[in-house]
Amino acid sequence: MKKIFSAVRLREIDAATVREEQISSLDLMERAAAAFCEAFCRRWKAPAEVAVFAGPGNNGGDALAIARMLQGSGYHVKVYLFNTTGNLSADCATNKERLIAAVPDMFIEVTQRFEPPQIGRDTIVIDGLFGSGLTRPLTGGFASLVKMLNDSPATRVSIDIPSGLTVDGQFAHDGAPHINAHYTITFQLPKQAMLLADASATMGHVEIVDIGLHRKTIEQTATETFMFAPADLSPLLVPRPAFGHKGTFGHALLIAGRYGMAGAAILAARACLRSGVGKLTIHTPLMNNDVLQTSVPEAILHHDSADMLFTSAFPTAGYDALAIGPGLGTDKASALALFDQMVLTECPMVIDADGLNLLASRTDLYGRIPRGTVLTPHPGEMRRLCRTTDDSDFAVLSAARIMAMERGVYIVLKGHYTAILTPEGKTYFNTTGNSGMATAGSGDVLTGIILAFLAQHYNPLTATILGVGLHGLAGDLAARQLGEDSMTASDIIACLPEAFKKIRNNHQS
Repeated sequence: MKKIFSAVRLREIDAATVREEQISSLDLMERAAAAFCEAFCRRWKAPAEVAVFAGPGNNGGDALAIARMLQGSGYHVKVYLFNTTGNLSADCATNKERLIAAVPDMFIEVTQRFEPPQIGRDTIVIDGLFGSGLTRPLTGGFASLVKMLNDSPATRVSIDIPSGLTVDGQFAHDGAPHINAHYTITFQLPKQAMLLADASATMGHVEIVDIGLHRKTIEQTATETFMFAPADLSPLLVPRPAFGHKGTFGHALLIAGRYGMAGAAILAARACLRSGVGKLTIHTPLMNNDVLQTSVPEAILHHDSADMLFTSAFPTAGYDALAIGPGLGTDKASALALFDQMVLTECPMVIDADGLNLLASRTDLYGRIPRGTVLTPHPGEMRRLCRTTDDSDFAVLSAARIMAMERGVYIVLKGHYTAILTPEGKTYFNTTGNSGMATAGSGDVLTGIILAFLAQHYNPLTATILGVGLHGLAGDLAARQLGEDSMTASDIIACLPEAFKKIRNNHQS
């Protein structure tokens, strides 16, 4: 899995690289600038008009070094260094002197008054005002400068991260000013901001360039945040024993589908059965009997005491895992039955969809949620669960992390890069999936897959990583066959066998 580091850890890795390789921080800055320029020159050819805006810190030092290199490569470069406090970082000050010595007539240092230049559509703006060290929103003159650059018709390219944004994605959605970049060329490692929808939208197209940070230090530096890809799933998927039987692969219980919402139960059930489980029982209202018996003949049905709703908690003795919520409805009787079910359940549990909506209505009963339970909210459901009005992705992710730790649960926060939050405070971002999966029933499919893994006695973290990763991979396979516009949740289920084969084959090779 790839590690994602905080700003503090990134600075420590930079310092360790300087120390271990016995180079100066200025040498590392030159290395970073050269890598940026190589990526820049592949996309924009000389002689293009380039306007470089540099701040007083090391991001500004990167910008000054980049300006010098681009000028030497035939670009028409103009540089604006904002030194309003008279306090440049040491490396920024050195690169200022190097730039003046090389091309003095292309450089303007702003100490007090700034006369905004005319920036045309053909100009490429390089944003080097503030980088990963930023800890507070931009204000005053820098906020006005950011607005001016955003309002210009120029193409905006940010160094490492758009100015005004933090590496964890904070300040992306709270009105704080930040550069809206068309491109971001970032150094060596992915940043959490790239994985959050509102922050990522300010970064444009992202390219990661290798600047030679010390690899052993990266391997040894601890982090709480990771991202995983299909190759990371293969070692997690255990071999199926040749002499296994239905009992070997677990008996799953699904409580789902009020009358009129049987489709959610069908999708979750089919996905579960396609994900290796031995047996599946569906507890559902009597009125769903015929459609479920016809649509999912492999499943065992158990009828609720009510004809149209879930109203009776179901004993879980003899079952290996339970999922509850898809198409359940939000009737008061179902809410009471859910709260009873949480107390009665003796096996690993997934709560999804209406189960989460019912849960959010009674935060005083959160103490009934068994530790180790998997919750699978989308951002709207997560906001209701934690009662937050801040709808920024950073705030919702932070609230999910806190809830996972306080309640001892696993939270699968669904999105383009679905995040798995653990009771230990770790976060795992998934990199599979596409916008074609943003369709009704897709979440029910995910619930069924995770249920199958829990029933096969995978621990909750492994079950969620495998479930989320295979769900996304199946979605990618479906998009390849059908295109993202025409996908349905059933198409994801249809592609699960191929997704499993890809993961199995990768492990065997």
